[in-house]
Amino acid sequence: MTVEEEILFLKTENASQKQEIVLLKELITSLLGKQNKNSSNSSKPPSSDSFSKKTKSMRKTSGKKVGGQPGHQGNTLEATDSPDYIVNHDVDSCRCCGKNISFLVSHNYESRQVFDIAPIQLQVTEHRAIIKTCPHCNEVSKACFPKAVSQPVQYGSHVQKTAIYLMNYQLLPLQRTSELFKDLFGQSISTSTLSSMNLNCYNNLASFEQIVSGELIKQSVVHFDETGYYINNTRQWLHSASTKTLTLYMPHEKRGKIAMDAIAILPTFKGIAIHDYWKPYLSYECQHNLCNAHHLRDLTFCAEQEKSEWATKEIALLLQIKKQCDQAKQAGQTQLRLQQITTNEKNYKQLITEGHKAHPPPLPNKKGIRGKVKQSKTQNMLQRFDQNQQSILGFMYDFTIPFDNNLAEQDIRMMKVKQKISGCFRTIAGAKVFARIRSYISTTRKQEIGVLNAIHCAVLNRAYMPV
Repeated sequence: MTVEEEILFLKTENASQKQEIVLLKELITSLLGKQNKNSSNSSKPPSSDSFSKKTKSMRKTSGKKVGGQPGHQGNTLEATDSPDYIVNHDVDSCRCCGKNISFLVSHNYESRQVFDIAPIQLQVTEHRAIIKTCPHCNEVSKACFPKAVSQPVQYGSHVQKTAIYLMNYQLLPLQRTSELFKDLFGQSISTSTLSSMNLNCYNNLASFEQIVSGELIKQSVVHFDETGYYINNTRQWLHSASTKTLTLYMPHEKRGKIAMDAIAILPTFKGIAIHDYWKPYLSYECQHNLCNAHHLRDLTFCAEQEKSEWATKEIALLLQIKKQCDQAKQAGQTQLRLQQITTNEKNYKQLITEGHKAHPPPLPNKKGIRGKVKQSKTQNMLQRFDQNQQSILGFMYDFTIPFDNNLAEQDIRMMKVKQKISGCFRTIAGAKVFARIRSYISTTRKQEIGVLNAIHCAVLNRAYMPV
């Protein structure tokens, strides 16, 4: 090999090694990014955080002392003026000389009260339909049983409401609910009977679900979210649509537009949809506003893992605008002053310009390489903020639009707790039963209706209708 050929070979090999080093650096950065993702800098749930990782909360300290604050209404147990039972403890002898004083009339007493639960037991009511024979024509006539008494032996509505409350509000599995009835009431209810109680309540709530769906379509602002939902060990999805007074849950095997079309709220919804940056939402013809709590977590990742100064400044700007809006609301204003809006828009666009300079888009793929050009997390976030200013800053223009999608996340959180307690659902039918009953419970709680009373009405087929 000549010197010229050896130099050419080394140059070619050097160029190849440089390209390989670049690829390896990108791979290392990607792997480290995935490893360092947690609930504080991504949409991962807190349950996925390992014990070795200490996440940072985005909440700022209030400066208040731990415990009850001044003016806080306490719940101290206080004596009642009308006790159910009175037990007198008499004194028979003088504590000084020991003489008998049992015959003396008391002139005073000291009282102490014990609050306790009376022994719980089932009450059995026997209904008897009286039978009589007419002395004139010998016809035998029998009285009618009440409509609710349809079986020779059955559980009453109060047992049913208690079971449904335990399974769907307190999230007890079927077997543990059966054991609880055995331990507390001395009556074990089979899991199949408990399932039948749930199914009966589900059927009685069909009209409720239709009305809530119709009401949600009419609302000006609705929060949407979805989460993984395991049914028969298969990952499916639970979708939610909610406001401050309404909640609707719907399980579906798909996550995207097919499911959203089947749930039939977004296709005809014309209000403001609050959600995260899941693109199937954006395909619907309504106004969209993005959850800034998600943005803060994603920007935190960009700042911590990709050392993006733009992300740090963007976090500060979002929080500053939020503070302005909170202060304006407390002052009774319905919107920010025009000067504040103009200044915030200017700062927002200036940051976008700075971000593009610091994080220019990647070069196009080389000829012959197919697929979308891979971007860093920071480049993706920068592109999103550049293209969606109105959807990100909507809370600044209209105070009816929230800063985040926390309402939907709070509504869906208890559905995840259910699966943590009970595991996956066995059938799609069981998942639908739980979702509908839980929609009813969540809605009635938001409207300050007692849960037990609301469930009792549903058992009696007189479910509360949120109109």
